[in-house]
Amino acid sequence: MEVRCNQCKARLNIPDEKIPKGKKVAIICPKCKGKTLVKVPEGKDLGYPEGLDGAGYEYRDVEEALQLTYEKGEKRCLMMGSKEVDKQAVKQAVQSVGYRFLEAENTRTALSKMRFHHFDMAILCDNFDSVGISQSPIMNYMNHLPMSVRRRIFLILVGEEFRSMDQMMAFAMSANLVVNIKDVDKMAPILKRALADHEMFYKVFMETLEEIGKA
Repeated sequence: MEVRCNQCKARLNIPDEKIPKGKKVAIICPKCKGKTLVKVPEGKDLGYPEGLDGAGYEYRDVEEALQLTYEKGEKRCLMMGSKEVDKQAVKQAVQSVGYRFLEAENTRTALSKMRFHHFDMAILCDNFDSVGISQSPIMNYMNHLPMSVRRRIFLILVGEEFRSMDQMMAFAMSANLVVNIKDVDKMAPILKRALADHEMFYKVFMETLEEIGKA
């Protein structure tokens, strides 16, 4: 959706999946910092995964959506943890590779944050909000994102059944990295290695797209 700032008249391209149907949302212009209210008609299909567009997964009001502020160029990580995972160890690892660490306490909050904000990294732990990864609404949401959006999110899954850094297992789970709970204390070097590999792969991928004229 293209939106024009009410103050400086700049054109803003807002991904449709970031705006819930029938709700008013305040968009902050990156140029002048002015606020513009946007509302998508109730009948417009924004491509939300089935079962995830109910009121239980939407922001209560505009102010809640505006609580999260960012610095320009900041990389953000959303943590969806569980009591079995050492949150502090994960936080330190995420910050050590240059990401801002943010948390979601439940599924509703996590989905709301992801709809309104872009996260460069997402960490989903098994039993987050008492739900296993294979049944997680978070995975359902991620798997229904447009590929142009999904490929910009580095998804990490943490659980007891994973073999850390197993690329085939990560691929099978539609994730970028899998980590065993027992290896969370080594999360910093694991992240550093995995992000370096991802950056190299993405560079080659984009160069290939350019060569075939699809970049």
